[in-house]
Amino acid sequence: MPQTPPTAAPRARGRPARPESEQLAAALEAATWLLLNAGYAATTLEAVAKRAGMAKKTVYRYAANREDLVAQVVRGWTDAFEPVMAQEVQTSAEVLPALARVLDVIAARALSADAVGMFRLLTAEFPAREALLPVYQKNGIERGTAMLGDWLARLGERGLIQIRQPHVTAGLLLSMVIAEPLRQMALGLAPPLPEGSVSDRIQAALALLAASRTGDGPGFALKG
Repeated sequence: MPQTPPTAAPRARGRPARPESEQLAAALEAATWLLLNAGYAATTLEAVAKRAGMAKKTVYRYAANREDLVAQVVRGWTDAFEPVMAQEVQTSAEVLPALARVLDVIAARALSADAVGMFRLLTAEFPAREALLPVYQKNGIERGTAMLGDWLARLGERGLIQIRQPHVTAGLLLSMVIAEPLRQMALGLAPPLPEGSVSDRIQAALALLAASRTGDGPGFALKG
């Protein structure tokens, strides 16, 4: 008697599961859009899940609440600085070009339409503003400054630059390159990047550093 061939397993219905990294990126993108277009009150985890095309419980895997989502959005912006800060810098002559690339990357993220929109949102009054400001400060401004300061400190440790206060220098650099353009963009006086540009400010900041030769105070002097 002929044997009946085994029955094939039924094919799973629905869309294939997205990778974890893709799901998180979709959730953060949805949260950013809702914050900037619908406001903080409308940025519920349920709304984020709906816009991202995933179950609410999936969003809860990545964030416990809205503040956590905002923290991850802003931290994701500063995460983008890590690759350029891992670039090879072998000689003192390579320091300023490398720093220009670092500042270009920071500006591209910190002065993007999303980042300017977030800054504008946080300058307005809304119920959770006081809770969100420390989240923004810690994951954005403070972390970005610390990353740049650490990078400068490493150059100093390798003898490529003379620097006594790397984190103060980092804060001053970011103030020169980012702070005033961000204010103008938030007020609508200048377009965000990439439509706008801060290349002239970056070059002016580098020229100021290149003119310093003493190594005293918060600036640095190139060796050699």
